[in-house]
Amino acid sequence: MERARAPKEEKRTIIVQKQKPYEYTITYVPIEPKRGRIRFSTKEVQHLATAALLVTGIGLSLGMFPGIYARIGDSFMLAVLTATLTTSFLIHEVAHKIAAQKKGFWAEFRLTFMGAILTLFSIVSPFFKIISPGAVMVAGLADRENMGEISIAGPATNIALSAILLGAAFILSSNSPIFLLGAVFNAWIAFFNLIPFGLLDGFKIFLWNKKIWVLAFTASLALTIISYQRATGNG
Repeated sequence: MERARAPKEEKRTIIVQKQKPYEYTITYVPIEPKRGRIRFSTKEVQHLATAALLVTGIGLSLGMFPGIYARIGDSFMLAVLTATLTTSFLIHEVAHKIAAQKKGFWAEFRLTFMGAILTLFSIVSPFFKIISPGAVMVAGLADRENMGEISIAGPATNIALSAILLGAAFILSSNSPIFLLGAVFNAWIAFFNLIPFGLLDGFKIFLWNKKIWVLAFTASLALTIISYQRATGNG
């Protein structure tokens, strides 16, 4: 999730007729966005769809690894896992968007050139896997608390999803690769984004509330380790 320049205000044109024929003035009146309304523009939907296709490609590329594919079982289960990974990515980004728009900010997902290229390269690379085709851009006058609350929304959803999937794997006692790999994926997304550096969510959360950052970072790290060990049969 990144900050973006505030978009141009939507304006309404009011024509005021004066005394002389054909003489008028034009006044532009800014229209304030409605707080709490969740909006998706056509452009944003296009960017989200493209990002989803890239993430889907990474999910399907796991079938190129004999060890992973054998553990998944068959093509149907690979498709289910791919759908789980793509949904997890979309939930992360939409959580940022909803948190921002609920506070009255402009917020839309946008692809980034370098992120999309790296994600595309990850589809064909057997060693390099990164999922970062874009980010939710947020514009408006925001303080540290607002940005912190918006930033924690994405990782928090992945932490919750990872815990649910890992719990399901333990309860079923079946070492289901779908549950376990889904838990690993969500835990890793949360952990990576919570690193307090640069434009990552973790930096904005750390500036806002260090206790919340420590709690979230520790939870994501623990889930990453536990789910990975269980998925690889070492736990």
